[in-house]
Amino acid sequence: MKTEAIINGSCGSGGCGDGDGSVQVHLDPALKIGTAKVFAVYGKGGIGKSTTSSNLSVAFSKLGKRVLQIGCDPKHDSTFTLTKKLVPTVIDILETVNFHAEELRPDDFVFPGYNGVMCVEAGGPPAGTGCGGYVVGQTVKLLKEHHLLEDTDVVIFDVLGDVVCGGFAAPLQHADRALIVAANDFDSIFAMNRIVAAIQAKSRNYAVRLGGVIVNRSAGTDQIDKFNEAAGLSTLAHFPDLDAIRKSRLQKATLFELEPTPEIAAVQNEYMRLAASLWAGSDPLDCNPLKDRDIFDLLGFQ
Repeated sequence: MKTEAIINGSCGSGGCGDGDGSVQVHLDPALKIGTAKVFAVYGKGGIGKSTTSSNLSVAFSKLGKRVLQIGCDPKHDSTFTLTKKLVPTVIDILETVNFHAEELRPDDFVFPGYNGVMCVEAGGPPAGTGCGGYVVGQTVKLLKEHHLLEDTDVVIFDVLGDVVCGGFAAPLQHADRALIVAANDFDSIFAMNRIVAAIQAKSRNYAVRLGGVIVNRSAGTDQIDKFNEAAGLSTLAHFPDLDAIRKSRLQKATLFELEPTPEIAAVQNEYMRLAASLWAGSDPLDCNPLKDRDIFDLLGFQ
């Protein structure tokens, strides 16, 4: 792994060839995850990616799958509702042993979550320094060294906010499918369009393909439907803006732990349907990002 290149944001005179203008290094073949189905969850900051990822992890586990969720955000709260606490990050733990990974045990950085979901928080570099791609790479390397990926059926990367550089896109180098969480509004769709562009760039050198859109916190889907038709996307699932979903995070609970009122039961069933559909597999979407001006025109801005 070209660690220095990742941290400094350059790949030397040879370039990286990972999309036009990219400075993200190629994935070390030794760091491939293996036979598990790998999903990377992206979307605008604050759109509910962690809630979506955690409940999707539980849904997979209820299908009998062995699930590992990896949070890729310095807030390290991706797995909060699964573990009922803020677990320490891989980077924090490595720092305690002066980055001598051989001194660590699996239970130092992998924590059990609800219904058997395994939870890891990669964390992030200090603000203004380093690169998220390095953090993701070190996390996967550590998991492989301890043989924790060999008995895993599903890996879910929960990735922070908007894609603005190759570091944030690093999980795409490991994923089979990228899933985009978006609300039915302009800002979410604008961020989704950038994510589509990132996936398109990564797909030139890696196996990742776009799986589809998960509509979250939205009563309707009309704006997303417009964008999907224009860009070649499709909606995988739709979760309404329910206060009970918001409160579940305050209760440190996944939706599957709540009283199954009719509205909660409907959401649980939608997560189970989504997990079953993703496990069964689907053809990759042949999509194309729009120009910024075209998004404004499409969604009614003049």
